[in-house]
Amino acid sequence: MSKQNPPAPPTISPYLFPVVLAGMGLWCLYDGWLSADPKMQEYLLFNRIGSVVLLLWAALDVVRTRRLERQEAAAAPPDQPGA
Repeated sequence: MSKQNPPAPPTISPYLFPVVLAGMGLWCLYDGWLSADPKMQEYLLFNRIGSVVLLLWAALDVVRTRRLERQEAAAAPPDQPGA
């Protein structure tokens, strides 16, 4: 048996969390503003507030992630052409 380095675990996209937040926000948006289901009327205010909070949070997280990626790309050493 030879000791080999195990492969690195797969990386998760930094945009996964904002996508999940936006999905939950869209679900709350539908339930709070668009749905005509009488069972959802009990949770109307929760879904309306949740949709606004989750969608804003997702948008802010996307902006923050893009800014961080740009800073990391600017700080990385430039590639040598022809190397």
